[in-house]
Amino acid sequence: MGTHSATIYKILSGEAWREAERSGVYHGSSDDTRDGFIHFSTAEQTPGTYDKYFSGKPDLILAAIDVEALGDALKWEPSRGGALFPHLYGDLPLSAVLWSRVLVSVDDVRQLRQ
Repeated sequence: MGTHSATIYKILSGEAWREAERSGVYHGSSDDTRDGFIHFSTAEQTPGTYDKYFSGKPDLILAAIDVEALGDALKWEPSRGGALFPHLYGDLPLSAVLWSRVLVSVDDVRQLRQ
């Protein structure tokens, strides 16, 4: 794992999360499908992801993911500003999810860094 985080995060709609809970797997958002991988962020990156893509949207979920549970399907690749972001090439099994909670505001993601 090197210098990469042991836990990564996904912000997703409540509807998508409820569907994943029913099926036991998350297949990704339309943006994930378009790009060919599921986008994740580290604790440090999650506030920027929230600000750029999710600010003001209702019914959001924040999920914490165990990096080790994803194996070789997880790749760290340059994205925003050249920073390495975690990308999952495949579906996310819910067995890799450490916890999930309703995301009310940016304060919920900013506290990940504390």
